[in-house]
Amino acid sequence: MSSIRHSSAHLPVSDIAVLLATRSTGKLRELRPLFSAHHVAVIDLVEAGIDETPDEDALEAFGSFEENALAKARYFHGRSGRWTFADDSGLVVNALGGAPGVHSKRWSGRPDLSGQALDDENNRQLLERLVGVNDRRAHYICAAAFVDGTRELVCRGAVHGSIVDDPRGTSGFGYDPYFLSDELGRTFGEVDRSAKEQVSHRARAFRALLERVASTV
Repeated sequence: MSSIRHSSAHLPVSDIAVLLATRSTGKLRELRPLFSAHHVAVIDLVEAGIDETPDEDALEAFGSFEENALAKARYFHGRSGRWTFADDSGLVVNALGGAPGVHSKRWSGRPDLSGQALDDENNRQLLERLVGVNDRRAHYICAAAFVDGTRELVCRGAVHGSIVDDPRGTSGFGYDPYFLSDELGRTFGEVDRSAKEQVSHRARAFRALLERVASTV
């Protein structure tokens, strides 16, 4: 797709970088190259000078990935005035009735943890809940949202697989070492960023969203 052309009707300055509204270093590692490949310059929340506040904890309060993604995009657009991209994503496990779903990041109920420690605790709970369960089918879902003050767009991406008992690989983040991709035949922890990008829920959602944004400029 061609690069996104910023219209003066939507931004006060042409060619300004868009805001990629996430504080997840894992998401930023995955998404920066994708935006670059589409010739879209991005800055993150730190680069935009947007300090973290307690208000952010309440943004993912909805029952769907789409609603949560839009809530984040609206909030950070309001704080920055920039074209803003945000997402909400998570793991959906069939045998667990769709859990952890929109609660994937905070499933363990450990607000005192962050980063790898939080990932470890979430994965520990996942495996504990699946003890003795034969149906290991699961899928990742991502809803990617865009807000510019005039338009609000959301696209969804998904990838299917299953949960393994032992972690495989050290790449990725979150539940990746336990998610065995049907298409790749390996866990997301075993593949590099470029291989994951070919099939991942997040890449699919953001590619579709970038196409929609470009087509509506």
